[in-house]
This record gives sequence, structure tokens and C-alpha cells, in this order.
Amino acid sequence: MGMDFGIGAEFVSDTAAHTGRFSAIYFKESTEITAITADNYTGNALAGETFPADSTIYGVFTSITLASGACVAYKI
Repeated sequence: MGMDFGIGAEFVSDTAAHTGRFSAIYFKESTEITAITADNYTGNALAGETFPADSTIYGVFTSITLASGACVAYKI
């Protein structure tokens, strides 16, 4: 996929808004998203969705807020 993991990541396990530029979000456990902002997504909103453990979404994300669970947001 050509991702540069040397840039770093942010571990998110609280309900505060986390901002930055992220290329992938890995959900380490079942995680519900309260709010998410993506530069290149169309269609239905991802807010309110629950992602199963060990799943990943890819895109250009600039903000994520969780209702529950935990994830690792990989920086661009």
C-alpha cells in the first residue's frame, strides 16, 4: 500500500475530538464513532457507525471522535 508508518500515529481511547491528518484508522477493539471528518469520502456518513475489532479504514481523515472503543490513527 506504500504507507509510511515512520511518520507516526495517534492512539485514541477517549471521547475527545482528535485532529490532524490521518491516512488510515485501525480499530483495535469494537469501536463506535461519534464524529469523523474525511476529505475524500462520499456517500453515507460514518458517524454513528460501529467498526469491529481488527478492522481498518483508509482515506484522508482530519478529525475523529469516539463514543466507545479504541483506535490508532496513522498520520500522513
